[in-house]
Amino acid sequence: MLDIQKRLTNTFYALLALPSTAMGFALAIQIAALSWILRTEFNLEIYEIGIVWATGPLAGIFGQVIIGVISDNVWVWNGRRRPFILIGGTLAALMLLSLPNIDIISQSVGFGNIFFVAILVSLTLDVSINVSFNPTRSLIADVTPEGRERTKGFTWMQTISGFFGVLVYIVGATLGNFILIYGGAVVVLLFSVVPPFLIEEPRYLEGQEHGPKGRRDPLLAATISMLIPGSGHLYAKSYGRAILLFVVSVLAYTTAIMLHGNIYGMIAFYLIAAATHIFSIVDAFRQVGFLNRQDPEIKKLLDDDDTEWDQLFKLFLAHGFSWLGVQSMFVYIIFYLEDQLVPLGFENTGQMINISFAVLNTIGFLLPVLVLEPLAARIGRTRVHLIAMAIMSLSYFGMSFLVTHPLILYVLMGFAGIGWGAIVSLPFAIMSENVNKSRMGFFMGVFNLSVVIPHLIVSLVFGFVIESFPTQNLLFILCGSMLALSTVFWFFVKEKQKPDMDIEIPILSKMDTDK
Repeated sequence: MLDIQKRLTNTFYALLALPSTAMGFALAIQIAALSWILRTEFNLEIYEIGIVWATGPLAGIFGQVIIGVISDNVWVWNGRRRPFILIGGTLAALMLLSLPNIDIISQSVGFGNIFFVAILVSLTLDVSINVSFNPTRSLIADVTPEGRERTKGFTWMQTISGFFGVLVYIVGATLGNFILIYGGAVVVLLFSVVPPFLIEEPRYLEGQEHGPKGRRDPLLAATISMLIPGSGHLYAKSYGRAILLFVVSVLAYTTAIMLHGNIYGMIAFYLIAAATHIFSIVDAFRQVGFLNRQDPEIKKLLDDDDTEWDQLFKLFLAHGFSWLGVQSMFVYIIFYLEDQLVPLGFENTGQMINISFAVLNTIGFLLPVLVLEPLAARIGRTRVHLIAMAIMSLSYFGMSFLVTHPLILYVLMGFAGIGWGAIVSLPFAIMSENVNKSRMGFFMGVFNLSVVIPHLIVSLVFGFVIESFPTQNLLFILCGSMLALSTVFWFFVKEKQKPDMDIEIPILSKMDTDK
């Protein structure tokens, strides 16, 4: 073990943040360049780009949850998280190199349809990122003691990851997306491969010997039901319900797609599909006996589990609606710019996207340390967060009605960055207080569902809805409405930790100072 790890110096916290930074860096490159490349280089349409982006949540649901469960219970190459970070980081770097070469890959394999090759490349990139993302965050929890030191680890993670995220958009705006992609691949590879060998992991997790063994996990059953209705029932060996739920879901989605152009019919059948998902999730809990406290094994599991389920699901709902708004902006802003600013003579859409996201992320990584956490110490995290969501919602509405010049867009992006800074920092701090610490990898994956499921809805549902808009300024009406709903739902979320017990804020200027 390195001396900096033994003494938990700031240098160690910086090193510990690099693997997570690598995955965030790869994801930021994807956000900055994927829609732009698919639109400008390969001329894909709105719904096609939405389908390509749908690979992300699919990979996230499987990758983060299942890898989280596996990494809680394995030991490979002297590490629990190490193998997943190494493999995922290497593949992510390779897939970044593939993004600008989708046409060459298509020609070399003799497959003429660029759309399907783009889906394959994007899917592989997303799987790679998701294989590593959960273990990089869980690693921080594994090697830091509970309390202020652990919170400090996640604070450093957000600060360093946020800084490099801003670099993505600055490089893209000044040097271009192609230099960003090729240079970014090198950064992702180095940050993924080097740090895991310098960090020593504990062989056993705290409380692991008391965890569930050899039994079906009710939360895992519900989780896989979020992706495919009935899949959790197959896991629970309830085959009749599994087939019924799957058939109803497929018919609802197929009918909704066939009604493309009839927005009310589409929404109606998407709601039927959503209702099928919700019933499948709830019933999957019941099918594996989650509510059966008469079973001694289940009763012991629930009694020993200190997870605050009611608060957890309220948080997921509130956080999910915020991501419906944010992800819609990330995926479809290119069409907003083409419709609103290009006709006014501002034609460099790639530069406008990168500057907008650079402003958003600069505020987003500075605010948690400088403003949000100190304010949360005085009035509480949930209050700060819902205020930030309200400000972001108003900023989105402003983008819909007020933007006649890129500078106005950048200013409003700055205000939206207040909400973005809260989204990427405060919800995790609240969530981590309400879960069983011995299953951190699993709950990291479950928490990520409140991001990837909205992402899936944005890609597979909102794309068709947005395409039917007469003008693309309505995109930000949709985004603002989602953030407004998130604000309302945050009123019902309570945090366990008292404001006066809040976290210690790291001082960046003392990076090399020992504890």
